[in-house]
Amino acid sequence: MIDVPLPGGVAVVAVVAALLVVAALGGVVGALVARARAGAPSSPSAGPGPDGLDRGATEVLAALRSAVVVAEKNARVVRASPTARTVGLVRDDRFQHAVLERMVLDVAADGRVRDEELELPRSAVGGGTVVMQVRVAMLGDHHVMLLAEDRTEARRLEAIRRDFVVNISHELKTPVGALALLSETVQDAADDPDAVRRFAGRMQTEAARLAALVQEVIQLSRLQVSDPLTAASRVDLAEVVHEAADRARTTATGKDIEVDVGDVPAGAVVLGSHDLLVTAVRNLLDNAVAYSEPGTRVAVGTTLRPDADAVELAVVDQGIGIPAAALPRLFERFYRVDPARSRETGGTGLGLSIVKHVVADHGGEVSVWSQLGHGSTFTVRLPLAPDALAGSGAPAGPPTGRPAGPSDEGVPA
Repeated sequence: MIDVPLPGGVAVVAVVAALLVVAALGGVVGALVARARAGAPSSPSAGPGPDGLDRGATEVLAALRSAVVVAEKNARVVRASPTARTVGLVRDDRFQHAVLERMVLDVAADGRVRDEELELPRSAVGGGTVVMQVRVAMLGDHHVMLLAEDRTEARRLEAIRRDFVVNISHELKTPVGALALLSETVQDAADDPDAVRRFAGRMQTEAARLAALVQEVIQLSRLQVSDPLTAASRVDLAEVVHEAADRARTTATGKDIEVDVGDVPAGAVVLGSHDLLVTAVRNLLDNAVAYSEPGTRVAVGTTLRPDADAVELAVVDQGIGIPAAALPRLFERFYRVDPARSRETGGTGLGLSIVKHVVADHGGEVSVWSQLGHGSTFTVRLPLAPDALAGSGAPAGPPTGRPAGPSDEGVPA
């Protein structure tokens, strides 16, 4: 999982590895072409198959990780790897995309290698696209070979990095610009003590927002380059929950919101980092408090799932809820359902992204259920530490469906 640019040393290693893979692939392709032209069998059992291809060459093609298609000069497909059919490049003996067929026909006509990056429809039904790096070359005198590498995920990561730079620039510019403007205003109002105090208070607010943003960016960056399980210890979730709740109560009390923590069952022990798990639960609680109205309640409950060797921790609020259209993007960095409200609450848009990374690094998953006007439930599922249930006598919890709500098992009613 790589969401930020790699450190220099890692990047160099990655580039070298990629070059070696490309070189190896080029060598294989060159050997296949040479073998096809020379007509030399690769083994005693080698020889032309029913489709006219050397059996040894066919075996090598089948072992390649790239999607491989071999066609006649008229673009009729005679051989396609399972990957090529899975990603929808071919169907039966025809190419599914006209641009691929045109590349094959062009190579067959002049013998020149084509190498292009193409954005192709994911399927004939519905939307979505895939980005494929396609290379087409002659294979012997009678066949054309197409190699396709799926670059969709790589392009997605590049877009995430680009968006990260744009977003962080914007987020930093806002409080820095506000501080500069406020400092000029304080200078102009030097003879008005009340105005100075008022603007100084606003400067403190913007400075705190800037400090929180920088701290969360640093924290997220550290999460993405470290693995908490390399130096994991046994962590009792009871301690995690109570520590996170104690930290969140200061803000909650100021809004007249009750933070109610249910009993954590014996055996709720996981492997990982105590501090990171406290951060994740604290972020969920802070988020619940920020989007809840005064006089409401935020509940935390923990449920063992021995049948799945897992423990579930649910944070339930009675807040404003989240629109269904926003749920798929909720854990993206800097994404805010309501940017105006986030500015009022001092949110950076990174809290839930940090939760996602912490939980994923501990081998778990986080999900959300929400309905406008009825609040939200964030459920974290983590694998239990080995032998965590020994002697706990914990029964298997009820089947999971919607994440636990205020009246479900493990959450105080």
